[in-house]
Amino acid sequence: MTLLTILLSVLLPPLAVFLKRGVGTPLLINILLTILGWVPGVVHALYVNQKGTI
Repeated sequence: MTLLTILLSVLLPPLAVFLKRGVGTPLLINILLTILGWVPGVVHALYVNQKGTI
């Protein structure tokens, strides 16, 4: 995970997930989590960018 990925995961979680996984289920989950609360979106983005899968 690069510094840019970490910064994007914290500042714009859906964008970080989109750049890593493209349009799909992880992106939709992240958008929903970010709308419900910023912190769950950040945690999910960091997880997806670290593992690469859900």
